[in-house]
Parts: sequence; structure tokens; C-alpha cells
Amino acid sequence: MKKRQLGKSDLFVSEIGLGCMSLPSDQQDAEKIIQVALAQGINYFDTADLYDNGENEKIVGKALKNNRESIILATKVGNRMNESGDGWSWDPSKKWIRAAVHESLKRLQTDYIDVYQLHGGTMEDDADEVIDTMEALKKEGLIRAYGISSIRPNVINRFLTKSKAVSVMMQYSLLDRRPEEWLPLLEEHQVSLLSRGTLAKGLLTAEGLNRANKTGEYLGYSKEELLKTLEQLQSLGAPIAAVAQQHVLEQKAAASMIIGASSAEQLIETVKAYNTEVSKDVLLKAREITKQDVYVEHRV
Repeated sequence: MKKRQLGKSDLFVSEIGLGCMSLPSDQQDAEKIIQVALAQGINYFDTADLYDNGENEKIVGKALKNNRESIILATKVGNRMNESGDGWSWDPSKKWIRAAVHESLKRLQTDYIDVYQLHGGTMEDDADEVIDTMEALKKEGLIRAYGISSIRPNVINRFLTKSKAVSVMMQYSLLDRRPEEWLPLLEEHQVSLLSRGTLAKGLLTAEGLNRANKTGEYLGYSKEELLKTLEQLQSLGAPIAAVAQQHVLEQKAAASMIIGASSAEQLIETVKAYNTEVSKDVLLKAREITKQDVYVEHRV
């Protein structure tokens, strides 16, 4: 599997990264998927302290501890679980980030995190404090690089302007093209896109029409529009999942698609689609078929 440089860092990540949030909660079942990922050349694994109240980090850490030097491990911070464990609040303070990073390191069974991401963000945050904290963690060797996971352009713009972030994780797919307006901003700062939702909750797979009939509307698509769009995409003569992946990878800012899998078979299908060649003409037609919406809120 091809790798791409993450921002201006010395990290090179596989074009597919495993989104670990959807891993089974059983250690053995999760490890089967992770081993398939490693065998397929995936080296980027993405989790968060929030997922399953830290249990996901434990599963990922245990599964990858023997491969630590050959993989890129990413997690996130900022969502603070309540003491009762039944909810969380937003806390991007220096005190919380410093406490949370050590807890994540313990759960992940590692001495350092490759990519530490702010898990959201608002314009009310003390961005300077967040960035200073991230830079301090880098100097201390606890993290190698940092980024932000957000879909708020104003928050992203401020973060990139003030920081040495290497990545922005955003929901981006053929059915959610809102980030395209802001991709030049990432290129300007030499920051990489980590796309999530590349397959749009399975809508951009062979099962997409069945899923659409059950789920109905999706973002700016009514159910009728969604079904029509998926039918057109599936008639292009290339597997829809392959078209969806290649569309993202064609973006200059893109480094990796963070795709989840709840079974080894699902992950193998994703990699199979990744390895399928898609012509430029098909990609052009796919873009003509889909909407190019923009973010209405949180604009710069």
C-alpha cells in the first residue's frame, strides 16, 4: 500500500488508515481485524480517549504493542468523560490535555503518541494555550506531531494559522464535498487531510442502495435525491467504493482515508476497492453527479 507524508512531519502514513472506533469490543475479534490491516500494508491506526470510555485505546494498544516501531498511532483529546461515565464535556484546557495524554499512553501501552489530535474545537477555546501545550508535549517526547479533528472552518483556520499542526481530520466523501472549499487552506499551510466518512456510512459501497432505502435522507440529499445519485454512481462502470476512495485520494491535500471495519472481511473488501483502478473520466462524471455543497455555519 502506498504511503504519503503527513504534513511537514517525518511521518509517512498508509493511504488507508484503520479507524478503530468500529472495532469489536472483544480483544480477539479486534485483533483479527488489526492483523489483517497490518498484512494489507496499513500502518496508520486512529483511536480516541473518548471511544468506549478508553476501552478502545486499551484494545488497540494491546493489539499493536509488538508492532509499535512500524506503525503510526494516533489518538485524540478534548472530550472529558463525566465521573459517572454516562456523558462528557468539552475541555481543551492545558490541565486536562496534560492529564489525558498520560492516561492515553497507559492505555495504549506506549511511551509516545505519533499524532495527537484535538478532538473538536470552538472559537471560545484558548487556542494559544492548546497549541502551546501540544508543542510542550512534543518537546517532552510524549507526542511526535499534532493535529485537529474538526469540521468547523473558522476553528481550523485559526488553529492552522497559529500552530505547526500536521493534519486536519474532516468528514469528506463524494456525498459530503463541503471540505473542498477549504482544502486550499490546508495546502497553503502544508497540512494533510485525514478523511473520515469516505464511504459515507456504507452508502458508497455495493450495499449503498439498500442502506439508503433504510436510512432515507443524507446531509443535503433527500431520500429521492440520494437514491437517484447512488444509482447514477453505480452505473459508471467501476465499483462505487473504488470511485469513492479514488475521489478522495485525488485531492492534493489528502494523506490517508480513515476507514473503519467491524470485520476482517469488510476491511479486505475496502482494500480490494482501493486496489481497483478508476479512470479519470469516471471520476469526473462522479463529481458531476454529486453535489458540491459548502458549510453554512462556522465560516471564517
